[in-house]
Amino acid sequence: MERRKARTRAALIDAATAFIAAGRTNVPILEITQAADVGMGSFYNHFETKEQLYQAAIEHGLDAYGDLLDTLTADLPDPAHVFAQSFRLTGRLHRRQPELSKVLLNNGLALAAPDKGIASRALRDIEAAVRADRFSVRDPELALVIVAGAQLCLGQLLHDHPERDEAEATDQVVEDLLRMFGLSASEAHQISRLPLPNLAAADSRQDSTD
Repeated sequence: MERRKARTRAALIDAATAFIAAGRTNVPILEITQAADVGMGSFYNHFETKEQLYQAAIEHGLDAYGDLLDTLTADLPDPAHVFAQSFRLTGRLHRRQPELSKVLLNNGLALAAPDKGIASRALRDIEAAVRADRFSVRDPELALVIVAGAQLCLGQLLHDHPERDEAEATDQVVEDLLRMFGLSASEAHQISRLPLPNLAAADSRQDSTD
């Protein structure tokens, strides 16, 4: 019974994620349950309102991706490198996982909220870099605003201009952010071009968490 309930909840969240990615948040609950292939009554066993389901879907996507970033940066000793690698992987996500990317773009404030999902992790990484004297940042939360804005605008640019190289664009943005946060031009360039983890394996690991 518990496994069945978990599968039903996951199906509803997956359906809601697809509607959010498509920008179709005004669909009736019946359409969501049909997309999830569950009964209408099952919806109310898990969520009181459609808005509650959408919030759960957004938080699920952000937390799952944030957990993946934590895994992929766990062995890096330099907090500046941790920050840069997370930003670079997220920039590449806009092309590799367009549905999750669109969830982020359609819910920009969720990306910037310092107490949730990948934003809380970005704030943690910025603060760690400040404590290690790697970043010269007066207010980490304001720095997070800059980072979130850069990531959102980068994602929209990549969707609007599919001819752009997402890796080169992302690396240029993170290089400028590192310089803004106090690294020298040469070190910012070096860190922004370091090898990344295998992205195909990362995508598979992300899929296994959904």
